Order: sequence, then structure tokens, then C-alpha cells
Amino acid sequence: MARRKKEPERRRGAVVVRGTGKEGRRTEDTELLRAQPPVLFRDTDTWRTLRITGEFVEGFDALAAVGPAISIFGSARIGRRNRYYGAARRLAARLAEEGYAIITGGGPGVMEAANRGAKEAGGLSIGCNIELPFEQGLNEYVDLGMEFRYFFVRKVMFVKYAEGFVIFPGGFGTLDELFESLTLIQTGKVEHFPVVLYGKDYWSGLIAWIRERPLYEEKISPQDLDLVTITDNVEEACAAIVRHRSHARREVEAESVAATEEAVTEARRS
Repeated sequence: MARRKKEPERRRGAVVVRGTGKEGRRTEDTELLRAQPPVLFRDTDTWRTLRITGEFVEGFDALAAVGPAISIFGSARIGRRNRYYGAARRLAARLAEEGYAIITGGGPGVMEAANRGAKEAGGLSIGCNIELPFEQGLNEYVDLGMEFRYFFVRKVMFVKYAEGFVIFPGGFGTLDELFESLTLIQTGKVEHFPVVLYGKDYWSGLIAWIRERPLYEEKISPQDLDLVTITDNVEEACAAIVRHRSHARREVEAESVAATEEAVTEARRS
């Protein structure tokens, strides 16, 4: 008997539609960013803000109790035999063993590898997918999955619930996630979480350019480069994440001791 051909999937936020449909359909992000006449803007974008708010609420509600997590980014275009697939799978497993949940974009490639490693190690595997005109659904290794209409809502979820970021080789989307993470850390919008670039041969050229141009021309500070760890070793990458957690705990304990001592001193004075 002939094998049934898999029907194409289309997504409308949390809704999955299988079967034939109009190709090239605009996504919600496209509609939001498309210039419109003033009347249409008043008629549609006001209501669209409610949908955006709803996505934030659903995302916050779903992820509020996940505990410490690491966001792992990388290309959707690598196969299972690629060395970075294996590395992402092993690293996610090690981080899961250390008690971290793993957050990815929920698609194939590096994202699938990281979700797979987390699931195999008994950790929580999270996928935050995005509505695109021609794109895949959630990979099979996601335990907790969400489908987002808007890129900016999805990116907030990557950052808000993470205690570190691991960036594997990837394209424009991966670079966007890398520089957004660094910008938020540099400007103090999020705490100085560790950022690990996995793949020295892939990232070394970029770092060299940053040193030769932005740093040399004083567009960034030398300490900005201290935000990044570059490695080809799974254990080294894991250690960079865990080391930061230990350091953060010591800082919290020190602050607690200082606050206690201050309270005791104030009590004696009164």
C-alpha cells in the first residue's frame, strides 16, 4: 500500500492547519509591520494589541514555573550527522543534568538537537516556535511547546526565563539572538548572564572583526568582550554556565549576610 503523503502544515498562532491553502499568506508579523492607510491602522492595529498582549500572557503563564533555564540558539539547516547537532545534544543533556531546563526555537537542526538532549537526560525541553510562511512545526522532542505569531514576543521568552545563552553556528536569526542578548546584558536590561559561543572556527572571524573595528574605534569597551566565552568543548561550555550560577549564589549570600549585619547594628543603636 502506498504511503500517505504528509499534508503541509500552516500555523495561525497556536492553531495548526493541515491541507492545501493559499501559498504566500502573510503572517501576523508581516501584517503588523506593513504600512497601511490611516483608517485601516485605527481599525486593525488597536485590536492587534490585544492579541499581542494575549501572547505575552500565554507565554508568561506557560513558563513562569520552569525554574532555571538556558536558551540555546543555532541553525535550523543542519542535519543529524552534523557535528554541531551532536554537540548541542550532548551539551543540552549536561545542562539538564545540572538542573537546567532547555529553551530553543522548537524547530529542526540545532534546536531539535538541544531539545533532544534535554529530553533524553530527563530535563524539561521547551520549544518557542514562530509563525512563518514556509517553515516547520515543533520538533518531536519538545515537552512544553508554544507557537508565537510575533518575533518580539517570542524573543522576550528566550531572555526572560534564561540564566544563560549558548549560541551555536547559525544564520541571520542566530546572529540576531546573539547580539540582542549581548545588548541587553551590556545595557543592564538583564543580569550579566554567561554567553557561550560554541564553535571556534565559526565564531573566531566575527570576534576578530569586533576587536579590530568596534573595539579599536572605541565603539565598545574592552570589558564588553568579557561577556563571551568561545569554546569547542561541551564540558567547558557547561562549566561556564554552572560557574556563573555558583558565583551568583555567593553574591546573594554575601548580600544577605551584609543585610543581616546592618540590621543588627541598627537594632543595637536603637
